[in-house]
Amino acid sequence: MFTGIVEEVGQVAEAGHRLRVRCRTVLQDSSEGSSIAVNGVCLTVVNKDVNGFCCDLSPETLARTNLGALRAGSLVNLERPAAVGDRLSGHIVQGHVDGTAEFLSLEALADGNRWLKVRTPGQLSRYLIHKGSVTLDGVSLTVASLDDGTLGAAIIPHTYQHTIIRTYGPGSVINLEVDLIGKYVEKLMAPPVR
Repeated sequence: MFTGIVEEVGQVAEAGHRLRVRCRTVLQDSSEGSSIAVNGVCLTVVNKDVNGFCCDLSPETLARTNLGALRAGSLVNLERPAAVGDRLSGHIVQGHVDGTAEFLSLEALADGNRWLKVRTPGQLSRYLIHKGSVTLDGVSLTVASLDDGTLGAAIIPHTYQHTIIRTYGPGSVINLEVDLIGKYVEKLMAPPVR
């Protein structure tokens, strides 16, 4: 389980079925077999050294997330799993991406704030609610607006400076994980299968 509070921006050294990421902070107390969220995708560390870590990516992960589009030099959001007893600063994030969103705009506002707009997949819109939680590339955000498949979120200066949101531009594809609670409520409210 993760919280959506990005700890570090890493840099991809090698992309493809084997992902190698250069980083420092998330290496602390990580070992082979540990989980690390990369752009919000829960991955297993298969190799680690003082400069970073490697993970293997399944065809499913490559097909359903933006990790298949990474290249050497790409920047990625990184987070270690939450530890029992830690504060939950973001929200409950599994690292199981539900789909991808399309970047639309990142508008400058007063005092270094920004307004992010993304187009969300239609099948996921039922899980998004105004003032609810959403995870974009592993960043826990509050849904500030919903309008015809477009999600808006306020980005504070700290989030802008310490995540890859600052790199978004035309053509950016963003990993999206909806709030887990909505999916469970939908399943529980569905008629029983006989």
